[in-house]
Amino acid sequence: MIMLAINNLTKAFGERILWSGITASFPNGAVIGLVGPSGAGKSTLLNCMGLLEKPTSGSIRFGDVCLTAASVRQRRALRRETLGYVFQNYALVEEATVEANLAIAAPHHGHGREDKKLISSALEAVGLEGQQRTAISTLSGGEQQRVAVARLLVYSPRLVLADEPTGALDSDNARIVLDHLESMASRGATVVIATHDPSARQRCDELLDLTHKDKD
Repeated sequence: MIMLAINNLTKAFGERILWSGITASFPNGAVIGLVGPSGAGKSTLLNCMGLLEKPTSGSIRFGDVCLTAASVRQRRALRRETLGYVFQNYALVEEATVEANLAIAAPHHGHGREDKKLISSALEAVGLEGQQRTAISTLSGGEQQRVAVARLLVYSPRLVLADEPTGALDSDNARIVLDHLESMASRGATVVIATHDPSARQRCDELLDLTHKDKD
């Protein structure tokens, strides 16, 4: 079943066309790699999928929802119920604890036995068991990235968008992150990764190469 469909998508900044005429479709349960050289617009395309930027023209659909035509109310609901992000800078609250960062994504915002169990299980899955009370600011970059992945495990989004998720990680941490992104896809999520990493490319089911989509 086709879940993510991109149709004739163009993004321009003034007179510069970043990419033009992108058309592609992907099934649910797939890991999709956005590849191409630096400056090809991988992060920009990811941001358009994630409602952080708007394309100049064309459309992106996820299931029966047109992301590019979503109303403010629909966008709010999509961010809350459907979309999950792994950013290059991790997007964690550094002054807060690991548990507080994961509680944001939990069904009852961290309150109650079930939320506590969900958070504990997610941390155990990424090798950070028992770190609930640890401050984010004391963690290494690899550990922070694993917290960001644990947050996705708590949330279980249907569309996962990961911007260079292994870019700053050693091979062991990169493997852990990719394992969990692949696991989310196996449970039915559509996972889109913007990456330069050959090991990440090898884990993708399909690739969308932006190398030849640049039209200055």
